[in-house]
This record gives sequence, C-alpha cells and structure tokens, in this order.
Amino acid sequence: MSDERGASEGGGVFGEEAGQGTGRLYNPYADLYGAADLKSLESVYRLPSAPEYLFPDEAAVQRRNWSENLTYYTGCGYGVGALAGGAKGAVEGLRSQEASDTLKIRVNRLLNASGHRGRVMGNTLGILGLLYAGFESTASHYRDTDDMLNTVIAGLGTGVVYKAAAGPRTAAIAGALGGFAAAALVAGKQVSKRYMPI
Repeated sequence: MSDERGASEGGGVFGEEAGQGTGRLYNPYADLYGAADLKSLESVYRLPSAPEYLFPDEAAVQRRNWSENLTYYTGCGYGVGALAGGAKGAVEGLRSQEASDTLKIRVNRLLNASGHRGRVMGNTLGILGLLYAGFESTASHYRDTDDMLNTVIAGLGTGVVYKAAAGPRTAAIAGALGGFAAAALVAGKQVSKRYMPI
C-alpha cells in the first residue's frame, strides 16, 4: 500500500518492487509544489511591459518628475560640456606645442589643456542644466500645465539668474537670450515632429 501511494505521489519505486518489469525513476522534486498548478502561478511572476503607478493620476502625466528632471538636465549638461570642453582643450593643446617639446611634454600639455577646458565647460553647462530644470519644474508646478511656455520661462529665468552677478543689464540680456534659445528649441522640436516623423 505504501509503495502504491509513493508511486502515485511522485516518490515512486523502481523496477521489481513495483510489481512490474519497468518503472519510473525517482523524482525528488515531484511533491515540491504539492497540488498547485504551475501554469496558474505563471501570471504571478509575469513582469509588466509598462511602468506601474500607485495612483491613477500619476499614470496620466507623461513627463519626468522634478527630481528626475533635475538629475537629467544637470547630468546631460555636465557630460556634454565636459566632452565639448575636452575637445576644445585638446585642439588648443595641440596648437600650443612647440618644435622643441618632447613627446612627454606634448602629451602632458594636451592632457592639461583638455582636462582644464572640460572641467570648466562641464561645470558651466551643468549649472545651466540645474537652473533650467529648477525653473521648468517650478513653472510646471505653479501653472499646473505642461506646455511650451514653461520651457520659455525656464530659459528666461536661467539666463537671468546665471548672469545676475554681472548686473541688471547683463542679466536682462542673458534672460532674453535664454528665452529666445528655449523658444527656438521648442519651435525646432515642433517642426521636426511635423516634417520628420520618426
């Protein structure tokens, strides 16, 4: 009786003891899940294809939140500035070489120039990205909309605050340039969406 129960539940016996010439091999994992159907558990472990939200109103908003925005613009600004500044510094380092320089001095001059320019330009664009993200998130929060005007406001505010220490006239000019640049980027994005569908 115990042999029959063991065979039916998956423990099983092999060969002559089961009363037949052939049998099945013992499977130690046969009773691991008990009576549970593994197909019913499959849906529990299926990963979603889209982000999950705790509240439905979060799912309706299709944009980054303020902290993601801050990290994204600051990081991208620093990265682009470091690469562009490094390239500019490398060109300056190559141009400033003299005929009497040894290879070691040439490499040292190249690395110093590219590192210096990369740091300066990376920090500058990182700060501009930080200011822009802060102004854009603040404008989006207080206006409770996500439209092109927030981008223009952010560009205007970034220019004003970045050059505020140079005086009001310079700050106003920088703000106008920042607002104009942001408006040009928004217009370029709209034109590219319209004429170059991807």
